Amino acid sequence: MIRWLTALGLAGMASPLRAETCRLALALAMDISTSVDRTEDALQRQGLAAALSAPDVAEAFFSSPMPVALAVYEWSGRSSQRIILNWTMIRTRSDLLAASSAVQHSIRSDRGSATAMGHALAFGSKLMQQAPSCLFQTIDLSGDGTNNDGYGPESAYRHFPFQDIVVNGLVINAADFEGELYLIPFFENNVLHGPGAFLEVAQGFKDFERAMRRKLERELTSLQIGSLPEDVQ
Repeated sequence: MIRWLTALGLAGMASPLRAETCRLALALAMDISTSVDRTEDALQRQGLAAALSAPDVAEAFFSSPMPVALAVYEWSGRSSQRIILNWTMIRTRSDLLAASSAVQHSIRSDRGSATAMGHALAFGSKLMQQAPSCLFQTIDLSGDGTNNDGYGPESAYRHFPFQDIVVNGLVINAADFEGELYLIPFFENNVLHGPGAFLEVAQGFKDFERAMRRKLERELTSLQIGSLPEDVQ
Protein backbone atom coordinates (compact mmCIF):
# COMPACT_ATOMS: atom_id res chain seq x y z
CA MET A 1 0.00 0.00 0.00
CA ILE A 2 2.88 2.41 0.75
CA ARG A 3 4.18 2.20 -2.81
CA TRP A 4 0.71 3.04 -4.16
CA LEU A 5 0.41 6.02 -1.81
CA THR A 6 3.80 7.20 -3.03
CA ALA A 7 2.70 6.76 -6.64
CA LEU A 8 -0.45 8.73 -5.94
CA GLY A 9 1.61 11.53 -4.44
CA LEU A 10 3.95 11.62 -7.42
CA ALA A 11 1.01 11.58 -9.80
CA GLY A 12 -0.39 14.60 -8.04
CA MET A 13 2.88 16.44 -8.74
CA ALA A 14 2.64 15.74 -12.46
CA SER A 15 1.79 18.40 -15.01
CA PRO A 16 -1.93 19.25 -15.06
CA LEU A 17 -1.84 18.55 -18.78
CA ARG A 18 -1.06 14.92 -17.97
CA ALA A 19 -3.40 14.07 -15.12
CA GLU A 20 -3.31 10.31 -14.63
CA THR A 21 -6.71 8.66 -14.28
CA CYS A 22 -5.40 5.14 -13.58
CA ARG A 23 -2.30 3.34 -12.41
CA LEU A 24 -1.90 0.88 -15.30
CA ALA A 25 -3.04 0.57 -18.91
CA LEU A 26 -2.85 -3.18 -19.57
CA ALA A 27 -3.35 -4.66 -23.06
CA LEU A 28 -3.58 -8.47 -23.28
CA ALA A 29 -2.73 -9.98 -26.70
CA MET A 30 -3.82 -13.55 -27.55
CA ASP A 31 -2.25 -15.68 -30.31
CA ILE A 32 -4.75 -17.05 -32.87
CA SER A 33 -2.26 -18.08 -35.58
CA THR A 34 -2.50 -21.36 -37.52
CA SER A 35 -0.53 -23.23 -34.85
CA VAL A 36 -3.46 -22.68 -32.47
CA ASP A 37 -6.27 -25.12 -33.25
CA ARG A 38 -9.92 -24.76 -32.26
CA THR A 39 -9.55 -26.63 -28.96
CA GLU A 40 -6.42 -24.69 -28.01
CA ASP A 41 -8.10 -21.40 -28.86
CA ALA A 42 -11.00 -22.28 -26.58
CA LEU A 43 -8.59 -23.18 -23.77
CA GLN A 44 -6.77 -19.87 -24.21
CA ARG A 45 -9.94 -17.77 -24.45
CA GLN A 46 -11.73 -19.46 -21.57
CA GLY A 47 -8.50 -19.54 -19.57
CA LEU A 48 -8.12 -15.78 -19.84
CA ALA A 49 -11.76 -15.24 -18.90
CA ALA A 50 -11.37 -17.51 -15.86
CA ALA A 51 -8.13 -15.81 -14.84
CA LEU A 52 -9.76 -12.38 -14.95
CA SER A 53 -12.56 -13.55 -12.66
CA ALA A 54 -10.30 -15.44 -10.22
CA PRO A 55 -10.44 -14.09 -6.62
CA ASP A 56 -6.67 -13.55 -6.35
CA VAL A 57 -6.59 -11.62 -9.62
CA ALA A 58 -9.56 -9.50 -8.54
CA GLU A 59 -7.71 -8.72 -5.31
CA ALA A 60 -4.70 -7.63 -7.37
CA PHE A 61 -6.86 -5.39 -9.58
CA PHE A 62 -8.17 -3.61 -6.49
CA SER A 63 -4.91 -3.52 -4.53
CA SER A 64 -4.67 0.23 -5.15
CA PRO A 65 -7.11 3.14 -4.93
CA MET A 66 -6.28 3.89 -8.58
CA PRO A 67 -8.11 1.72 -11.15
CA VAL A 68 -6.68 -0.25 -14.08
CA ALA A 69 -7.55 0.32 -17.75
CA LEU A 70 -7.88 -3.03 -19.55
CA ALA A 71 -7.96 -3.96 -23.24
CA VAL A 72 -7.79 -7.37 -24.97
CA TYR A 73 -6.95 -8.14 -28.59
CA GLU A 74 -6.18 -11.19 -30.70
CA TRP A 75 -3.39 -11.41 -33.26
CA SER A 76 -1.89 -13.64 -35.92
CA GLY A 77 -0.78 -12.52 -39.41
CA ARG A 78 0.37 -9.12 -40.66
CA SER A 79 -3.15 -7.72 -40.99
CA SER A 80 -4.94 -10.03 -38.55
CA GLN A 81 -5.40 -8.14 -35.30
CA ARG A 82 -8.79 -7.51 -33.74
CA ILE A 83 -9.90 -5.86 -30.52
CA ILE A 84 -11.96 -8.15 -28.28
CA LEU A 85 -12.30 -5.68 -25.41
CA ASN A 86 -11.64 -2.01 -26.04
CA TRP A 87 -10.24 0.14 -23.24
CA THR A 88 -12.37 -0.40 -20.16
CA MET A 89 -11.72 1.16 -16.77
CA ILE A 90 -11.88 -1.54 -14.10
CA ARG A 91 -13.24 0.29 -11.05
CA THR A 92 -15.51 -2.37 -9.57
CA ARG A 93 -15.84 -6.14 -9.49
CA SER A 94 -18.80 -5.80 -11.84
CA ASP A 95 -16.49 -4.12 -14.37
CA LEU A 96 -14.03 -6.99 -14.06
CA LEU A 97 -16.73 -9.65 -14.46
CA ALA A 98 -18.09 -7.85 -17.53
CA ALA A 99 -14.59 -7.83 -19.06
CA SER A 100 -14.23 -11.55 -18.30
CA SER A 101 -17.60 -12.24 -19.92
CA ALA A 102 -16.64 -10.28 -23.06
CA VAL A 103 -13.56 -12.48 -23.48
CA GLN A 104 -15.47 -15.68 -22.69
CA HIS A 105 -18.12 -14.99 -25.34
CA SER A 106 -15.76 -13.66 -28.01
CA ILE A 107 -15.45 -15.47 -31.34
CA ARG A 108 -12.15 -16.11 -33.07
CA SER A 109 -11.77 -13.85 -36.10
CA ASP A 110 -9.08 -15.67 -38.11
CA ARG A 111 -7.86 -19.27 -38.51
CA GLY A 112 -5.47 -19.15 -41.44
CA SER A 113 -2.69 -16.66 -40.70
CA ALA A 114 0.93 -16.98 -39.72
CA THR A 115 2.72 -15.56 -36.65
CA ALA A 116 3.48 -11.86 -37.12
CA MET A 117 4.69 -10.78 -33.68
CA GLY A 118 6.13 -7.46 -34.83
CA HIS A 119 2.81 -6.48 -36.34
CA ALA A 120 1.01 -7.62 -33.18
CA LEU A 121 3.26 -5.40 -31.08
CA ALA A 122 2.86 -2.45 -33.47
CA PHE A 123 -0.91 -2.84 -33.14
CA GLY A 124 -0.50 -2.85 -29.36
CA SER A 125 1.60 0.33 -29.49
CA LYS A 126 -1.10 2.09 -31.52
CA LEU A 127 -3.73 0.80 -29.12
CA MET A 128 -1.76 2.29 -26.22
CA GLN A 129 -1.98 5.71 -27.86
CA GLN A 130 -5.76 5.48 -27.39
CA ALA A 131 -5.54 4.35 -23.75
CA PRO A 132 -6.61 6.50 -20.78
CA SER A 133 -3.79 8.42 -19.15
CA CYS A 134 -2.13 6.04 -16.68
CA LEU A 135 1.05 5.89 -14.63
CA PHE A 136 2.23 2.73 -16.39
CA GLN A 137 1.62 0.99 -19.74
CA THR A 138 2.03 -2.76 -20.29
CA ILE A 139 1.43 -5.03 -23.27
CA ASP A 140 1.12 -8.69 -22.44
CA LEU A 141 1.90 -10.89 -25.48
CA SER A 142 0.94 -14.58 -25.39
CA GLY A 143 2.15 -17.01 -28.03
CA ASP A 144 3.01 -20.62 -28.86
CA GLY A 145 5.55 -19.94 -31.62
CA THR A 146 8.27 -17.63 -32.91
CA ASN A 147 7.84 -14.88 -35.49
CA ASN A 148 7.49 -16.21 -39.05
CA ASP A 149 5.68 -13.43 -40.91
CA GLY A 150 6.49 -9.80 -41.57
CA TYR A 151 8.91 -7.82 -39.43
CA GLY A 152 9.90 -9.07 -35.98
CA PRO A 153 9.62 -7.56 -32.50
CA GLU A 154 12.97 -5.75 -32.76
CA SER A 155 11.73 -3.78 -35.79
CA ALA A 156 8.50 -2.91 -34.01
CA TYR A 157 10.49 -1.57 -31.06
CA ARG A 158 12.64 0.55 -33.39
CA HIS A 159 9.87 2.05 -35.49
CA PHE A 160 6.92 2.46 -33.11
CA PRO A 161 6.64 4.42 -29.84
CA PHE A 162 7.56 1.97 -27.07
CA GLN A 163 9.63 4.23 -24.83
CA ASP A 164 7.09 4.16 -21.99
CA ILE A 165 5.68 0.67 -22.64
CA VAL A 166 6.72 -2.54 -20.89
CA VAL A 167 6.13 -5.75 -22.83
CA ASN A 168 5.78 -8.98 -20.85
CA GLY A 169 5.45 -12.42 -22.41
CA LEU A 170 3.50 -15.60 -21.84
CA VAL A 171 4.99 -18.60 -23.64
CA ILE A 172 2.57 -21.45 -24.33
CA ASN A 173 4.99 -24.36 -24.37
CA ALA A 174 3.18 -27.16 -26.21
CA ALA A 175 6.35 -29.27 -26.57
CA ASP A 176 8.88 -29.16 -23.75
CA PHE A 177 12.02 -29.59 -25.85
CA GLU A 178 10.93 -26.99 -28.43
CA GLY A 179 10.01 -24.51 -25.74
CA GLU A 180 13.28 -24.89 -23.87
CA LEU A 181 15.45 -24.76 -27.00
CA TYR A 182 13.70 -22.16 -29.13
CA LEU A 183 10.51 -20.56 -27.87
CA ILE A 184 11.48 -19.44 -24.37
CA PRO A 185 14.86 -18.00 -25.50
CA PHE A 186 13.12 -16.23 -28.41
CA PHE A 187 10.70 -14.51 -26.06
CA GLU A 188 13.47 -13.66 -23.59
CA ASN A 189 15.77 -12.20 -26.24
CA ASN A 190 13.27 -10.61 -28.63
CA VAL A 191 9.87 -9.99 -27.03
CA LEU A 192 10.50 -8.78 -23.48
CA HIS A 193 10.90 -5.02 -23.44
CA GLY A 194 11.28 -2.27 -20.85
CA PRO A 195 12.20 -2.08 -17.16
CA GLY A 196 11.02 -5.05 -15.11
CA ALA A 197 9.72 -7.01 -18.12
CA PHE A 198 9.25 -10.71 -17.33
CA LEU A 199 8.21 -14.01 -18.89
CA GLU A 200 5.64 -16.51 -17.68
CA VAL A 201 5.47 -20.05 -19.12
CA ALA A 202 2.35 -22.20 -19.56
CA GLN A 203 3.07 -25.90 -20.01
CA GLY A 204 0.56 -26.34 -22.82
CA PHE A 205 -2.81 -24.70 -23.39
CA LYS A 206 -4.42 -26.57 -20.49
CA ASP A 207 -2.01 -24.70 -18.21
CA PHE A 208 -2.81 -21.30 -19.77
CA GLU A 209 -5.29 -20.22 -17.07
CA ARG A 210 -2.83 -20.88 -14.24
CA ALA A 211 0.01 -19.07 -16.01
CA MET A 212 -2.19 -16.11 -16.94
CA ARG A 213 -3.52 -15.85 -13.39
CA ARG A 214 0.01 -15.84 -11.98
CA LYS A 215 1.18 -13.25 -14.51
CA LEU A 216 -1.74 -10.90 -13.93
CA GLU A 217 -1.19 -10.99 -10.18
CA ARG A 218 2.46 -10.06 -10.68
CA GLU A 219 1.72 -7.30 -13.20
CA LEU A 220 -0.95 -5.74 -11.04
CA THR A 221 0.87 -5.80 -7.70
CA SER A 222 4.62 -5.47 -8.37
CA LEU A 223 4.92 -2.05 -10.01
CA GLN A 224 7.97 -0.22 -8.75
CA ILE A 225 8.18 3.53 -8.13
CA GLY A 226 11.64 3.54 -9.72
CA SER A 227 10.06 2.75 -13.08
CA LEU A 228 7.66 5.68 -13.04
CA PRO A 229 7.68 7.74 -16.24
CA GLU A 230 10.29 10.50 -16.08
CA ASP A 231 7.73 13.29 -16.10
CA VAL A 232 6.14 12.08 -12.84
CA GLN A 233 9.39 11.49 -10.93
